[in-house]
Amino acid sequence: MFKIKILISIIIFSFLLVFTSIIKNQTREIEKKIFNLSKLNNFKNKDLNESQLDFSYLTSPSMIEKRVQELNLIEYFPMDHSKIYLDISSFKNLKKKLVNKDKHNEKKIQN
Repeated sequence: MFKIKILISIIIFSFLLVFTSIIKNQTREIEKKIFNLSKLNNFKNKDLNESQLDFSYLTSPSMIEKRVQELNLIEYFPMDHSKIYLDISSFKNLKKKLVNKDKHNEKKIQN
């Protein structure tokens, strides 16, 4: 009789232990899926907000024109090509040239 009680207790304990492990693993998988979906949702919301912002700017030239008129900035001047940089290295190269030129001019002034 004593052995049967112990055996039943061990079987019930083992069953509950295995059942708990299975439930815990399933819960962990569901949490991972929720996290991934939440991450994707946040990315989509950010993309949606940026798209709406782009849409509002691109589709409202009349609003831009009204604002320009309100600010009395009627005349615009085109930017020189020399002020447009294709990448950061071209900007740095120009900056180095200007620094070298300034140093050279300082030397002339001192002499």
